[in-house]
Amino acid sequence: MPELKELNVLMCGTGEYTTGWTGSGASKSDKKVGVVGLTLFDLRRRGKVDQLGMVGVNGGKFPQIRQHLDEKIGQVYKDLDLSFKSYPDEDKVDPEAYKSAIDALSPGDAVIIFTPDSTHYPIAAHALKRKLHVLVTKPATQLLTHHQELIELAAQNGVACFVEHHKRFDPVYSDARARAQTLGEFNFFTAWMSQPKSQLETFRAWAGKDSDISYYLSSHHIDIHCWMMGNRGFPTRVVASASAGIATSEPYNCVPQTEDTITLLVDWQSASSEKHRGTAVYTASWTAPLNQGIHTGQHFHYMGAKGDISVDQAHRGYDVTVDGEGRAFYNPFYMKYSPSETGHFDGQRGYGYISIEKFIDAAQEINAGNTTAATYDAHGLPTIANTVLTTAILNAGRISLDEKRPVFIKNDNGKWILE
Repeated sequence: MPELKELNVLMCGTGEYTTGWTGSGASKSDKKVGVVGLTLFDLRRRGKVDQLGMVGVNGGKFPQIRQHLDEKIGQVYKDLDLSFKSYPDEDKVDPEAYKSAIDALSPGDAVIIFTPDSTHYPIAAHALKRKLHVLVTKPATQLLTHHQELIELAAQNGVACFVEHHKRFDPVYSDARARAQTLGEFNFFTAWMSQPKSQLETFRAWAGKDSDISYYLSSHHIDIHCWMMGNRGFPTRVVASASAGIATSEPYNCVPQTEDTITLLVDWQSASSEKHRGTAVYTASWTAPLNQGIHTGQHFHYMGAKGDISVDQAHRGYDVTVDGEGRAFYNPFYMKYSPSETGHFDGQRGYGYISIEKFIDAAQEINAGNTTAATYDAHGLPTIANTVLTTAILNAGRISLDEKRPVFIKNDNGKWILE
């Protein structure tokens, strides 16, 4: 087997999930030191990653970001090289800096995209056309047509294109998926996901303008349900409803079209039994109460013909109470930030880390010629091809809200379309 070579990686996006730094300073969420940057710094320590880059819009942020990373990562964990090349220059603001950053890479390098939803498609397309492996955060795209174009671009260029649906790597969700296969025909699924109203301050720059809470949060559980269903069924109709009034009022003052909570009602049809139909209800909100002890409320219930499954991911039976701070529920299964006994980063078993490492491993194997990009579509991994129905449902929900009508999902000669 050819030797696996270290991968050069460009991080697109400099915000909370990449660095733990937001427009108002260090993140106050459960991602205070980020996920992507920390994971890649550790993967470099482990010999899987080599040169790193990071691209944003405002180069003036990078001195603060570097200081933040040094304080929260460099001074906490041993032996991490935090160096990276930044785009644009520190005296420039350039919304298209990603183009020059991507163009500086070589075929076989990788791009990880954590930017506002509306920018995923142009960045991913630009990278795929240059034969770069791509990992894009959810939702992969906002339009079904764009998603299917990325499928074609990845196939044409022989590179991996994954969607960062990290919940697939949560051992509880993975186990629930396996058990769902034994429960017969699908009948009912309901999912709730929420974040506190304070997120509206973090996301004010794009909330309601470039994306909505359904794309941002419901994409998680819609993907999980689609993954659980596999080839056993498919969505046929979407009807959306939304509440509003909180995000657009003081002190958040988001744009007038911003919804607070969005619910998608989705009809599913069994692939093997014409008489079996199922119903799914996916709800997401960014106007949950403050100080709940959790950053993200998240649970789902799945019911099949022979049984049901309930998962509460927000409460893992692990809580801590501190004077003056109150009670908090923690989930170290996602990202473990406490150092190891040797002082090194110790979160390699977290599913937030695993999600990125799986992509890096795939890119290395493809570059070495040990496998092909198409191989991963058959492995149950969140490739761009395996996640198309998630985008179909989300896109249909947005149309349903905007046009106040049901939207139908159909397969036309192997391609999914909305009517």
